[in-house]
Amino acid sequence: MRPSSTRSRRCATSRDLRAPRPAAAWAVIGALVAVKLALHWGTTLWGPYEFHRDEFLYLAMGEHLRLFGMDFPPLIAILAETVRGVLGDSLFAIRLLPSLASAGVMVLAALIARELGGGRFAQGLSALAVLASPLFLRTGSLFQPVVFDQLWFALAMWCLARRCSSDDPRWWLGFGFAAGFGLLTKFSMVIFGAAVFVAVVATPERRSLRTRWPWLAAAIALVLGSPGIIGQIALGFPVLGQMGDLRSAQLGRMTASGFLLEQLRQGPTTIVAVVGLGALLYWRGFERYRLLGTAAGTVLVLLLLLHGKGYYLGPDHPVLYGAGAVALEAVGGRVWRPVVRWGTVTALVAYAGMLLPLGLPILKPPVMERYLEALGIEDAADTNIGVRERIPQDYGDMLTWRTMVDSVASAYRTLTAEEQRNATILARNYGEAGAIDFYGPAHGLPKAVAIVGSYWFWGPGDRPGDPLLAVGFPAEDLADRCGATSLVNEATNAFAVAEERVVPVRVCRSPVRLLRELWPEFKGMN
Repeated sequence: MRPSSTRSRRCATSRDLRAPRPAAAWAVIGALVAVKLALHWGTTLWGPYEFHRDEFLYLAMGEHLRLFGMDFPPLIAILAETVRGVLGDSLFAIRLLPSLASAGVMVLAALIARELGGGRFAQGLSALAVLASPLFLRTGSLFQPVVFDQLWFALAMWCLARRCSSDDPRWWLGFGFAAGFGLLTKFSMVIFGAAVFVAVVATPERRSLRTRWPWLAAAIALVLGSPGIIGQIALGFPVLGQMGDLRSAQLGRMTASGFLLEQLRQGPTTIVAVVGLGALLYWRGFERYRLLGTAAGTVLVLLLLLHGKGYYLGPDHPVLYGAGAVALEAVGGRVWRPVVRWGTVTALVAYAGMLLPLGLPILKPPVMERYLEALGIEDAADTNIGVRERIPQDYGDMLTWRTMVDSVASAYRTLTAEEQRNATILARNYGEAGAIDFYGPAHGLPKAVAIVGSYWFWGPGDRPGDPLLAVGFPAEDLADRCGATSLVNEATNAFAVAEERVVPVRVCRSPVRLLRELWPEFKGMN
C-alpha cells in the first residue's frame, strides 16, 4: 500500500516523514527460518512421541465440520480436513502447517523490527528471539489453534506498524483481515481486539475513529469471524460453560505472580520483550508507535486481571521482540554496542540450547524426567490443575494412544458378530475418543462417542449401544448403569498423564438406559 497523499499524523507525533525503511535482512531471516523448520521437521520425523490428545480432537472436528454450527471457531477444523485431503494424515503432514505458521511468526517479528527502523542486526535478533523461545518452539510443534492465533496477531500488529509509519489509513483493512482470521481461530482475539481499541482511544490514533477505516476493519473482522459467532448462537453459547469450567479447574489457581513467573521462564527473550515494551511506551524514537506499545501493555493488563495462563501472552511477543531488538541495536557507543549486541545473541543461543528439550519433544520420557531433575526444574512438569507429573503435560499427552486403541480393538474382537453390529464405543474424554476415531478404522472399529465437549454435540451415534465398550471408565461409574460389566483389557503407560496412565476397557451389557435416552443429561460437560 502506498502512503496517502495527505498526512493526518494520527500515529506520527515526532515528525511528518520518516527515513526510508532499512533493507530487509532476508539472508539472516531465511537462515533462522531454515533452522527453525529443520528443528520442527526433524522432531516430527524422528521424535519419540505420537499425536497429542488435542490434535485428535481437531482432526475429529474436521470430520464433523459444520461451518456455522461448531462449538469452537472452525478454522482449525477447516485446516485439518484440508491437510488430510491434500497431504494425508501422517504426523509430519498434520504438523507441517503449525511449523510453517510458527516460521511466519518469526518473519513477522523481523518485519516489525524493520518497520520500527531496525537494521540487519535488529531484524535478525527479533527472529532469533522467536527461535530461542521455548513457547514458540512448543506451539510450532503441535496442530493446535495457539500457533495460528500467534500468527494472526503478529500480522495484525505489523499492519498497525505499517499504518503508523506510512500514515496510510488503508492499512486498517489489513488489520481487519488479520483480526478476522484470528477470530475464526480463537475467541481470545476478542481480548486483543479490545486492547487495540483501548490503545486507539488512548493515543493520537483516536482521530481515526472519525474516519471509516477502523470501522471497516471491525466489519471485516466480524464477517470473517462470523462462523464461530453464529455457531455459538446456534448452540446456546457453549463457550460460556467452557470458560466457567476453565476458570474453576485451571484459571482460578492462576495468580499475577505465577503469570509473570511464566514470562520469566522464557529467559533472555523476556528481557528483549520487556525492553521492547518500555521502548514502545517511553522511547522518543518510537513516539509514532505508541499505539503498538499501548495495545501490547493493555493485553498484559487484561490477562493479569483475567487470571490468564502464561502462554496466553504469546501473541504479544513478536511486536515486543521487534521493538526490543531495535532498541538494543541502538544502545551503547563504539565500545559497548558490540558487547550489548553479541552478549544478547550469546545469551539467547545458550538459553535456547539448554532448554531445547522443553520446547521440542526430543527426549524419550525416562531421559526427559532425568533432564528435568538435573536442571532442578521439575515444576515444568506441573499440569494445568497443579498436579506434578513425571514429564511435561504436553509430552504426557502424546503417549499411549496407539496402545490404547489396540486394547480397544482387542476387546471389540471378543464380541460376537451381532454384538459388534450393535456395540457403541463410549470414551471418557475427547483424547480417547479422538484416538479411537483416528486409529480405529484400521482395526474395523466404529467411531467413538463421548459425553464431553464437542463430542456431546455430535451425538450418541446410530447404534443401539448394547453392549457398550466403555473406555477409561472406572467400574463404579458403570455399576448402576449396566446389567453386567466385565473388564476385558487395559492399556498402561507410567509416563502418561494421570487419567491415561491406566485405561481400562470394559464391556457393559444390558445397559439400564440407552445412551440416546441419557444424552441430554450430559449437556454442558466439558
